[in-house]
Amino acid sequence: MSGYVPGEQPKGEGIIKLNTNENPWLCSPEIRDILNEINVANLAKYPDPLCMEVRKVIAEKHEVGVGNIFAGNGSDEILALCIRAFVERTGAVGYFDPSYSLYPILAQIEDVEVRPVALDENFEWQMPENYEASVFFLTNPNAPTGMLFPKETVEAFVKSFPGVVVIDEAYVDFARESCIELAVKYDNVLVVRTLSKSYALAGIRFGYCIGAKPLIDALYKIKDSYNINMLTQELARVAILDDGTMTAITSAVKGTRELITKELNDLGFKVYPSETNFVWVKPPKPGAKKFFEELKKRNIFVRWFDGPRTKDCLRITVGTNEQMMTLVEKIEEILEK
Repeated sequence: MSGYVPGEQPKGEGIIKLNTNENPWLCSPEIRDILNEINVANLAKYPDPLCMEVRKVIAEKHEVGVGNIFAGNGSDEILALCIRAFVERTGAVGYFDPSYSLYPILAQIEDVEVRPVALDENFEWQMPENYEASVFFLTNPNAPTGMLFPKETVEAFVKSFPGVVVIDEAYVDFARESCIELAVKYDNVLVVRTLSKSYALAGIRFGYCIGAKPLIDALYKIKDSYNINMLTQELARVAILDDGTMTAITSAVKGTRELITKELNDLGFKVYPSETNFVWVKPPKPGAKKFFEELKKRNIFVRWFDGPRTKDCLRITVGTNEQMMTLVEKIEEILEK
């Protein structure tokens, strides 16, 4: 099998990194304060295996019980555990095509069948008749397209699907609506969140999911004994309590997203409607791959995915206004060549 290929992590001065959907803004100032208060002697002890303190904060935020929450080492751990918990060897894993490229890798690791559902030419969703799978990863907003599927459409699917629906809401804080209520309403739904994007905390690796207690209990049966370190638990707890900083960050990103959407449209790009901290665009000539290569020569890194469904498009993370304007300038240079 081929492993997951993350975006490049370039080093050096003067690089504008717009290829891994990291947040360009600083995380909560409470993070720095709590780091100064942590007793290093506690690092000699194992962390809480059930992450109770941070789960209490998440439970209060979403108005659910602590027993309805699982905390993971990033949302990626949760996705992997969902396959191990809910898919038999004769079962199958479903997801959109295109979507998060980790899903098929996780299925391959467990040696189970994949049943991708192809999005149409406009990257909209139409479920095929008589479709079956053990787990369906429903990424909303979707990646790499950035598009949001309406809650009504998602709920209709959940009601008709016999397996477990894992609604991956990694980017939902940048979107106009969430499906979090479906995790409480239906017993076959898990909604997965991460602190990597909207909280600007990709480096601490913390994610969580909300769902019916039997699903949550299943995940706790098979997780690593101490899956989240003490520092991450405490930093996540403090960050989630500071919703004001997260709201300010996402508001700034959405404002810049609107700006870059207009600028790229004016340059002849087709920009798909984004509800995330990135834009999915189809460039004019010389095409997506050439733009990717030419921008890289200019120390600007964006993401290009080879493949029949994605090769004509680029995924561009929303950076600061200054970074976006530099991107526009370099694109204009390429267009003038």
